[in-house]
Amino acid sequence: MESPTPVRILTVCTGNICRSPVAERLLQAGLDQVLPGGFEVRSAGTRAMVGSPIQPLSADIVRMYGGTDKAFAARQLTAKILRDTDIVLTMTSKHRGEVLQLDASLLKRTFTIREFARMLEALEERDAAASDSSAEKAYDAGTLWRGLSARLASVRHLALAADSADNEVIDPYKRGPEVYRQMEDELAPAILTILRYARLNTPT
Repeated sequence: MESPTPVRILTVCTGNICRSPVAERLLQAGLDQVLPGGFEVRSAGTRAMVGSPIQPLSADIVRMYGGTDKAFAARQLTAKILRDTDIVLTMTSKHRGEVLQLDASLLKRTFTIREFARMLEALEERDAAASDSSAEKAYDAGTLWRGLSARLASVRHLALAADSADNEVIDPYKRGPEVYRQMEDELAPAILTILRYARLNTPT
């Protein structure tokens, strides 16, 4: 059953032209395949280059994974944007802190994207070991995804980063292609993990 109100996911970086647009467009493309109309993924920047398009090398990554870079314009992160967001995925721990400065009520719903992916994996492993069918009890996507923060809190200790750098996605702005490749290497596995979880667990 389709969720009557789309699950709203926000990705956040600094300029909103390199990292968060890649996450936005690839998550939206993948989630559209899972449940068309069930998710609304947007992005914003803590110091956005408002109105700018996706950087060319980031656009290349989006297209390579099957997303579209068209009709994108960077926008500034605001409290208003955060107000109706169900899950916030940031590119760094600093961005997470900046989100919470704007809206502290999002504490349990804001994660770095790499942390979020690890926590989903830990949740799946725990549920499989316990034969936990709680994900199956959700009758729609909204119930499942809006209830995730509470379930993820119980496995946070199982998904701690070995190194704090493992929570971060490097900023490639004004840097060479090799840094964009590093960004892709850090970001793409997290996106794929999230989409895998969505495919296996989202009620349709």
